[in-house]
Amino acid sequence: MATETKKTTATKKATTVKKAAPATKKVAATKTTTATVAAKTATVATPKLNNATYATGKRKDSIARVYLMAGKGNIVVNDRPMAQYFRRPVLQMILNQPFTVTKREGAYDAFVMVMGGGLSGQAGAVKHGISKALEKAEPELRAALKAAGFLTRDSRVVERKHYGFHKARRSTQFSKR
Repeated sequence: MATETKKTTATKKATTVKKAAPATKKVAATKTTTATVAAKTATVATPKLNNATYATGKRKDSIARVYLMAGKGNIVVNDRPMAQYFRRPVLQMILNQPFTVTKREGAYDAFVMVMGGGLSGQAGAVKHGISKALEKAEPELRAALKAAGFLTRDSRVVERKHYGFHKARRSTQFSKR
């Protein structure tokens, strides 16, 4: 937005006048977001009403909220099917590992809300959350999940940038002369 400053001689105070920007197709975007928000609240509320098992999974900067319930093996991530959200087959395999290890393929539906980080961290967070939810739903699966290492949070995170360095450990270039 453009701003203009005017000075009056009598009061010697600056006043700021803001010009309004022209409206461009914001009405259509508002209708779309309202429909999207309504759809998201419907899918978020559905697992809670059916007494689903809830668990939180974390990896790197990603946090996944997982609702697990008896079903046919459908995994929905952020209101999209798993294959559409995680397009790489490796990431899809990571999500299915807890079910494969416990021999529960097709026994549970998972509704996942994941945020933060990149796709790899998000896949690890979802795997951690599914493992914790499986353990809550069936405590006898704890031994298999623990042996596979799925119940342990991978605590590796990016190191912060330090003062006087280009990155976390990358120093400035040394010049002898």
